[in-house]
Amino acid sequence: MRFRPVLARFGTALSGLLLVLFFAVFAENFATVGNLAEVLKETSFLAILSIGFALALTTGELDLSIADVASLAAVSVGAAIQAGGGASGAVLAGLCVGLGAGLLNGCAVTLLGVPSLIATLGTAAMARGFGFMLTQGVAFVGRWPRAFTGLARGTLLGLSNLIWWTAILAGAAWLLIKWTRIGQHMVATGEADEAARLAGIRILAMKRLGLALAGLLAGGAAVLLAAGLSSASPGMANDYFLYAIASVLLGMTMIEPGRPNIVGTLIAAFTLKALGNGLVLLGAPYYAQDIVLGAIIIGSVALSAVGVLQAGFGRP
Repeated sequence: MRFRPVLARFGTALSGLLLVLFFAVFAENFATVGNLAEVLKETSFLAILSIGFALALTTGELDLSIADVASLAAVSVGAAIQAGGGASGAVLAGLCVGLGAGLLNGCAVTLLGVPSLIATLGTAAMARGFGFMLTQGVAFVGRWPRAFTGLARGTLLGLSNLIWWTAILAGAAWLLIKWTRIGQHMVATGEADEAARLAGIRILAMKRLGLALAGLLAGGAAVLLAAGLSSASPGMANDYFLYAIASVLLGMTMIEPGRPNIVGTLIAAFTLKALGNGLVLLGAPYYAQDIVLGAIIIGSVALSAVGVLQAGFGRP
């Protein structure tokens, strides 16, 4: 019983650590500096998308459009580069597309009364269509400005810029939720919106903010993804969709059980990427990752439900 609170908060994180240690022992080259650096870089894109999803979920809303919005934002980045917009124009294009999609979701949910599940699926479909319209199905490739590609490929103090960007955005999101009145209002809205409304909180504004931030971070992830690959194509972020959802749900089983949280999401994102990398190095078939991912999503939702029911950790 004495260890129950510790296991509830950190059990999943400890399981992730054991998983990493397992691959370090049994998967050749897993523990090398080069491989772990690549895992961290891959985690960066996933973590930024996941943080956006977590912020929307904090207000009680789902954003199922993040991957398609990110793909459209990346295509917009490529279009801006091809048009001679330079690095600043490309970054602005990606962020504006992401923010615009997030605001569209927020307005559809709060002004039109469309459930977020439906609204964001509609936005995802539109984003997918616009992406193919802009590219005609052909990726934007070529010599991209070094000032732009350096956003993802550069290093600072020996660490990839991707890691720094992730740390900055995650830190900002954590500070927003934990240390600002707006963040507390977002949490209250997600946990009990009617009670929050009666307490004077502008719950519709909080929901719009959560969805807008999800879109903005999808745009930011798209900018870094395009900068890292020096290309942009419709659907390029689709592989991150289920992983982003799984990262948030798995993150809800640790640190703050039953609640979306930034630290848990980051740990989960790294664990999932380490899992995929380790399975590849062990020679597992490609479909094994999808099977394991599905099991993780179901298991994390079940564990999150248990965390909610046993909030306080003192009840049997």
